[in-house]
Amino acid sequence: MRISTANTFELGMNTLAKRQADLGDAQARLVSGKRVAKASDDPAAAARAEYALAGIHRSTTSQRAVDASRVAMSLTENALADAGSLLQQAREKLVAAGNATYTDKDRQSLAADLRSLRDQLFAVANRDDGSGNYLFAGQGATQQPFVDAPGGVLFAASAGQLVTERQTALPLTSDGASTWLSARTGNGVFETRPGAGVTTAFIDGGQVTDPTLLTGANYTLQFSVTAGVTTYAVLNNGVPTAVTAAPYTSGQAINVDGMSFTITGAPANGDQFQVVPSTPTLSVFATLDKAIADLAAPNRTGAQMAQGNADNLRNLDSVMSKVQGARSTAGQVLNRIDNETDRLASQKLASQTERTSAEDLDMIEALSSFQNKQSGYDAALKSYSMVQRLSLFQYLSGG
Repeated sequence: MRISTANTFELGMNTLAKRQADLGDAQARLVSGKRVAKASDDPAAAARAEYALAGIHRSTTSQRAVDASRVAMSLTENALADAGSLLQQAREKLVAAGNATYTDKDRQSLAADLRSLRDQLFAVANRDDGSGNYLFAGQGATQQPFVDAPGGVLFAASAGQLVTERQTALPLTSDGASTWLSARTGNGVFETRPGAGVTTAFIDGGQVTDPTLLTGANYTLQFSVTAGVTTYAVLNNGVPTAVTAAPYTSGQAINVDGMSFTITGAPANGDQFQVVPSTPTLSVFATLDKAIADLAAPNRTGAQMAQGNADNLRNLDSVMSKVQGARSTAGQVLNRIDNETDRLASQKLASQTERTSAEDLDMIEALSSFQNKQSGYDAALKSYSMVQRLSLFQYLSGG
């Protein structure tokens, strides 16, 4: 078998080209630090790296959503802190209004102070995040949530919350209707209130003495005065009960179906008091509007002032509790956000580690491989150089 010089040259060139390509590929890997530059380098590793890269992108996107929630909830918590401070100032005004030495003019001055606090609270309830989204607009983040209408403040946005994607499910807004307009009336279980025209007696907020006896009915206490003796009857949803002519003593507790309350003063003949189930319908603004109207009204009797102050303080405490509860919820969300941030950071790090494991280069192994390929290329180059000198003329000339 004879091998021509041309074949030898071609074989040498092919070997040299292959080794040069291998050396260039190894050098490119060293420069990029990647073992898998394209899918054909290692299909399985390329698939692992692509999956890990998708995980990194998901974590990054989720973290942006978490950051948006952090900003919104931080602003919400600050707004509710401001609201709590304003409500506390309003409570101090109402406590001061109970001073027996105050005149109508003094109380009207307090009413003006309360009106200013009420306007500030209205501004807090309509506070935005600086980019056009309202903090308490629920699912209608771009719409001002509260409108000061003639009949009282109305919620003009959509109830509920905007939240981030399902993986994190963190709030981006708060439900303003729930926070500002839905505190429980009365003591949270039932509400006591005087009937129209009662001017010589007042009723306290009452308390539950036996939860098992509660019926959820509406009760009416009807007072009668005969020959200077005051008695009362109890009606259940308008129907007379066994209590028909019970003797009345000012300041003595009255017990009805697991509820206890006290009426103080001298009720007139025909005066009535109602005891009704509590409902989640008490508004921050309606509470302040009523307090302002009570303080601004002149020539009230002592019983009317006592009743108004007691009711207004009770209602204010209820709405303050609701606002404080909303602030606590915002704080809990901020704690969740911290935990979610840590989780996403760990998840992203795991994906980055997986991607590195799949496609990054082992530098020690790569350097060793590069040196081997470089040695092979040098050997091939020398071999080709020697073969290139083998010709008939060089042989005849002794070259």
